[in-house]
Amino acid sequence: MSEVGYHKLELDTPFLWVDLDILEANIAQLAAFFREAGVNWRPHIKGVKVPAIAHMLLRAGAIGLTCAKLGEAEVMAASGIRDLLIANQIVGPRKYTRLANLSQQVDVKIAVDSEATLADLNAAALDKGVQIGLVIEVDTGMNRAGVQPGDEVLALAKAIARYPGLKLRGLMTWEGHTLGIADPEDKQKAISQAIALLRASAHHCWDAGFEIEIVSCGGSGTFMYTAHEPGITEIEAGGAIFNDMTYTGWKVPTRQALFVHSVVTSRPSPRRIIVDAGFKTLPAWFNEPRAVGIPNVVQVTPNAEHGVITLAEDNDAIAVGDRFDFIPGYGDTTVVLHDQLYALRENVVEAVWPILARGKLR
Repeated sequence: MSEVGYHKLELDTPFLWVDLDILEANIAQLAAFFREAGVNWRPHIKGVKVPAIAHMLLRAGAIGLTCAKLGEAEVMAASGIRDLLIANQIVGPRKYTRLANLSQQVDVKIAVDSEATLADLNAAALDKGVQIGLVIEVDTGMNRAGVQPGDEVLALAKAIARYPGLKLRGLMTWEGHTLGIADPEDKQKAISQAIALLRASAHHCWDAGFEIEIVSCGGSGTFMYTAHEPGITEIEAGGAIFNDMTYTGWKVPTRQALFVHSVVTSRPSPRRIIVDAGFKTLPAWFNEPRAVGIPNVVQVTPNAEHGVITLAEDNDAIAVGDRFDFIPGYGDTTVVLHDQLYALRENVVEAVWPILARGKLR
């Protein structure tokens, strides 16, 4: 039975929902920001997972999507999205074949940071009669994946050129090591230093005769800075369309649109409230969720099936059966726990979207 048309208070709890008015405003705000900055927008879908929202992003002006995993890209391609970047390395024989098959259907690029997979990727591409697009991931300070800027980037570009089934499309980085910098000037300086390494690497390749069409960076916690860096062609920020307590801490300039709705199931003491959203629904691994409309909250502690809200003062006004929303601590770790995302406008269900890319880890 469809729940479209139901009021929020008529739905069984707990459930994940998004405020459509806020979501649409966030998407419009980001699209306008990137247009004014003169940079393309390729939003990361890893924390969104919903093809219906992906199409909203494209209608707003996004040129394509960034995905975390091959399985996620397959879901988005099946929904009709034709331009995809997988910002991750792809390793393994079955994945090479899947990637080559996907390349027959859509324009898909993947990140590489070594020569280790090139021969196998090339063989899979030639077997399917395609060219697989590659972007070189550059480590500009995060110390995760990526080759070192400069000569190592150029060496990998030259290695890619030896394989007819592969095509170098560009470079990418993730300047995530700057997220925790509180002072705006210090953050701007650190981001500029990181992007300068990416930009110099791109020029190194251009000077050697390589066509570099993509120079990609910028997450939801840094796009305010990276979008204005010279030489950048596209920004990957995606989670900012939802926002959450983590992004709020990073001063992301969008509104919080994603919520978990829960019911009070127990009031064992005047300073303790128990709700039916535990860490299987509303995790706190990355950051603590915030209870909306409950005053004097000291801590929200999710157990497996219970959310424990500790108060600083006695409160006898909140009763069993009362319902409250929570802003997730981190949307990425919350969305993946749910099968459906309820799309509400003025507290009435307008759509129920399956989270089709949930669990696509391979």
